[in-house]
Amino acid sequence: MNIAPDQEILYRVLTLLSRESHLSQREMARQIGISLGKMNHFVVDLSRKGLILVHRTSTSGNRMRCRYLLTPSGLEEKASLALNFLKAKIREYEKVREQIRELAEEVGQKESLMDLEAEGSKVV
Repeated sequence: MNIAPDQEILYRVLTLLSRESHLSQREMARQIGISLGKMNHFVVDLSRKGLILVHRTSTSGNRMRCRYLLTPSGLEEKASLALNFLKAKIREYEKVREQIRELAEEVGQKESLMDLEAEGSKVV
C-alpha cells in the first residue's frame, strides 16, 4: 500500500497544527511545501469534516488572526494516518533490506570470483 500524496499532506497538516496552532495559512503552506491555495483547501476541508476548529480573532488594524485547533476527531485521524504511514514505512524498509541482502550476496560472489581470477584460476 502506497500512501497517496494528499494523505501525506493531510498528515503533515494535522501534525503541524497539533504543534503550532497559531501559524497563518501562508506559514503552514511554506513549512509543508504546498501552495497557499492548496493549504486553504485543506483548512476548509478539515474544518468542514470537523477535524479542526478555526478560532478567528481581530487584531489591531482590523486584521483577522486565526488559530487552528485539532478536535478529538482530528486527533483520531492523525493517529490513524500515523499508523498507516508506519505500516507503509515498515514495508518499504523490509523491501530495501531484502535488496541490500541480495546485493551483498551478489557483491560477495563477485569478490570471490575476482579472488579466484587474481590467484590465476580461470572462471567460466
